[in-house]
Amino acid sequence: MNQVRHVPVMLQRCLDLLAPALAEPGAVVVDCTLGLGGHSEALLTTFPSARLVALDRDQEALRLSGERLASFGDRATLVHAVYDELPEVLDRLGIPRVQGVLFDLGVSSMQLDEAERGFAYAQDSPLDMRMDQTTGVSAAEVLNTYPPGELVRILRAYGEEKQAKRIVSAIVREREKEPFTYSARLVELIRDALPQAAKRTGGNPAKRTFQALRIEVNGELSSLEQAIPAAVKSLAVGGRIAVLSYQSLEDRLIKQVLAAGAANTAPPGLPVVPERYQPRLRLLTRGAELPTEEEVAENRRAAPARLRGAQRIREDAL
Repeated sequence: MNQVRHVPVMLQRCLDLLAPALAEPGAVVVDCTLGLGGHSEALLTTFPSARLVALDRDQEALRLSGERLASFGDRATLVHAVYDELPEVLDRLGIPRVQGVLFDLGVSSMQLDEAERGFAYAQDSPLDMRMDQTTGVSAAEVLNTYPPGELVRILRAYGEEKQAKRIVSAIVREREKEPFTYSARLVELIRDALPQAAKRTGGNPAKRTFQALRIEVNGELSSLEQAIPAAVKSLAVGGRIAVLSYQSLEDRLIKQVLAAGAANTAPPGLPVVPERYQPRLRLLTRGAELPTEEEVAENRRAAPARLRGAQRIREDAL
């Protein structure tokens, strides 16, 4: 069963961050990125009076997690949705506010481990990369149809790829001969396109291009830009949010939203700060917390993880 290989990242730390808000009977916690259900199962087990709402856009993840969480009965509500749809989901379920929200961003173990999904550059597989395989364009369509300028923008913005122009020139040249369908050809092309010095840094040279394609195919950053503020808004006073990210673009975005919520927005020089300018959030982590060396040794996928948390301390100003 897939669950054996799935080790939730920074699990205990996430539970500790959320714990003070989830001890009350009737507390609702949202797992915005259900995946294979590791974090969700731990939340339901650790907080026996809490109710879980879990979202995922991946039908296969929902099916497997449904089996895993079946024993919790109606304490767990699993929903096919992208995390930026959280307000609509809560509205549909008649839940005005929640006590906890968890995000574990990035690609789930299942998506990486199953070759036919096309996320992994270490094995030859169809260039799909859609987290929800029922909708949207695949990575192959992006590679084969996007104008060169747009591809360069995506590789630079989402992959932070300094050699974007060089890689895109090679892609455009090759796709005219034959469209891209499988990952191995793309990996080889990137390897050939890069100068020697660029190949010596930071692991597999295809990593940044694959990250950029995945973010574009799934609209990850635009979804996240909507989702984090919406999640903060859904928290009751005293409620807590914990967010795990795996790359600097996501982490930067999360940091900005949480820092803005924790800031005093009063104009300078006021002798007393009115309620409407007071911070809405209290940060629970100093900067981003990293996994321990022991955890990284046990689970290499934890290595790039960054965890940030915050607590809702007052309502929004009217």
